[in-house]
Amino acid sequence: MKDVKPYKAEIRARGQLTIPKEVREKGPLYEGETVSIIPIGDSILVTPQQLALDEARREVRKIIKASGVTLEDLLHGLEDERESLFKETYGEKKT
Repeated sequence: MKDVKPYKAEIRARGQLTIPKEVREKGPLYEGETVSIIPIGDSILVTPQQLALDEARREVRKIIKASGVTLEDLLHGLEDERESLFKETYGEKKT
């Protein structure tokens, strides 16, 4: 483990702890990111948490809402995209 060096930080009201910038940059820990905190004996391990399915769903919902796309527009767009992909892969549909 290269460059292992202790950093000091103060636990503030309500248990808030600021992770020093140098540690965050080595992380990768970014503002607004959810982390996992794992107690190990008298120490703690802080790691970035991967997006869980529910959290990913919420993020997608935010993006769709911000874009102003309706559910109907999205479904119609998916239909068009599937049709286009089918044509590209298999040629014209035979009816």
